[in-house]
Amino acid sequence: MKVFLLHRTQRIPISLQEAWDFFSKPENLQHITPPYMRFRILSGSGTMYAGQIITYTVRPLLGIPMFWMTEITHVADKQYFVDEQRMGPYAFWHHQHHFREIPGGVEMTDIVHYRLPWGWIGRIAHALHIRKQLHEIFDYRYQAVKNIFGSLHED
Repeated sequence: MKVFLLHRTQRIPISLQEAWDFFSKPENLQHITPPYMRFRILSGSGTMYAGQIITYTVRPLLGIPMFWMTEITHVADKQYFVDEQRMGPYAFWHHQHHFREIPGGVEMTDIVHYRLPWGWIGRIAHALHIRKQLHEIFDYRYQAVKNIFGSLHED
């Protein structure tokens, strides 16, 4: 029952309102998701709210479409929101998105707790592929956000 953690922080030179307006709209996920995943929202776009269900397809492996459903479980305006998987590839997925105003911009923090299905097979898949792929997805996201908004400090 191993639960894994992915933690990322990024500082961008925009206002808290601009950050919130962009990141709290599910349809903007496609702009910060690697193209090979062919991310497509099926339902749930628009202004985010607690209880919102978002469904989409992604193709993380061999171009095979995978259905994913998340629920926005918590929203504190311009502070944080949480999405949790309801249906999809993980046994558990809890993703916190935090926003904090800092001098010159905003600090965004992603905290993802996740667990894979399939017991020891899932742990082997994590070691061989899934951990690396998740880090690559968040690396891509970091660079995409930097390309869209810039960076407070050169990385």
